[in-house]
Amino acid sequence: MRFWDTSALLPLLVQEPQTDAMVALMEEDPAAAVWWITRVECGSALARLERERRLTEEQVVAAEALLDEVALRWTEVPPIDRVRDQASRLIRLHPLRAADALQLAAALVLSDFEPRTLPFVTLDDRLAAAARREGFEVLAS
Repeated sequence: MRFWDTSALLPLLVQEPQTDAMVALMEEDPAAAVWWITRVECGSALARLERERRLTEEQVVAAEALLDEVALRWTEVPPIDRVRDQASRLIRLHPLRAADALQLAAALVLSDFEPRTLPFVTLDDRLAAAARREGFEVLAS
């Protein structure tokens, strides 16, 4: 199992330069874990791409359908106090936005605070750096 940040999931939904690499990672180990809000973050990213006219409405609908399929297979970390508490700690230690701190906190909680047991997949450089400092093996960034 690997923990997937939203930035790494998006290339599975729409064609981006990192699509082939992310597809290969998912095929290598399809057991994905995500934070509770990941579906909303993916939807937000797709809406932004549509507003920027980088995706058509048809492409967004297709990506949302693919997101529904992918979400059926992933494990979701729920919004529990331990995740919130860890996110609060992480934003004091690392230059992270709140949403990224929650992603990293969810991975920490899922790993039972043994980050070496759970690879972390992200394309966000700042989140990758924080994940490495917390002890995760970071894939893709």
